[in-house]
Amino acid sequence: HVQLVESGGGLVQTGGSLGLSCVVSGTVFSRNDMAWYRQAPGKQRELVAHSSRSGSIFVADSVKGRFTISRDDAKETVYLQMNSLKPEDTAVYVCHAQMPHGWGELWGQGTQVTVSS
Repeated sequence: HVQLVESGGGLVQTGGSLGLSCVVSGTVFSRNDMAWYRQAPGKQRELVAHSSRSGSIFVADSVKGRFTISRDDAKETVYLQMNSLKPEDTAVYVCHAQMPHGWGELWGQGTQVTVSS
C-alpha cells in the first residue's frame, strides 16, 4: 500500500521552531526525490526544499539559513526542520515524492504550520 503521511505541524510564535516528518511506505524510498512544498492562502504553491536521491539539496531563498531538509532512507522518512520562523512562513506544508523511471509521484495531505506574530 503506497502512502505518504506527514506530521509535526502546529502553532508557534515568531522565532520559534518546528520539525516536520514525512513517512513514505510502499516505495523504494532511497530511489525517490523528496521535497517539501507550501501553500499559503491566496498564494501559489511554493517549493521550499528538495532532497534528491543522489544527495543534492535545494533550499528556497526565502527559507535559506532557517530551514533544513534531511532524509533517513532506512526509516523511509524525510524531515523539514524549521527554525527562526516568521509569520510569512504560515502555510500548509505538503510532502512530495517523485519516484524514478516514470513510476509516478505522491503528495501528502498537508500539515498546517501557523506562526503567530
